[in-house]
Amino acid sequence: MTDISPAVPSANAVPSDVIPTAAQLMDRFAQAAADYYRNFGLVAAEHGLTFMQGKMLSLLRRPMSMRSLAALLGCDASNVTWIVDRLEARHLVYREVDQHDRRIKNVAVTDEGAEVIRLIRAEMMSNLTALEQLDGPQRRAFHDLLALAFPGDPGH
Repeated sequence: MTDISPAVPSANAVPSDVIPTAAQLMDRFAQAAADYYRNFGLVAAEHGLTFMQGKMLSLLRRPMSMRSLAALLGCDASNVTWIVDRLEARHLVYREVDQHDRRIKNVAVTDEGAEVIRLIRAEMMSNLTALEQLDGPQRRAFHDLLALAFPGDPGH
């Protein structure tokens, strides 16, 4: 299991009696995201995946077009093809023709791929125990604040 050390308080931490500015919130979120993705990369590597392979696999909750994956990953379609080729070679994903438009290839996760991402998520949760310590109202508030700050499709 990968150990993630707690973040060291920032030199520009906001005192509890001061309302953080939007810039301070953005900086705090950026630090949290960096910590999360560093941990994700380490856990993905333990399963023989690059960071981007792990990220793509985790996005495939339902079959998605190569174009959609490129947009979500923020990369060129040729990069997606390369990543899918490697995941397909390991039998973690497969390509299928879209039911509505035969020109479109969708990428879907295999049972083996679903198991790998389940293991990665389980290890991520064991490394991020602070989330488990939140009570119900805190989880709801955190979830709602994230949705408010970053609106989008919750399925991604």
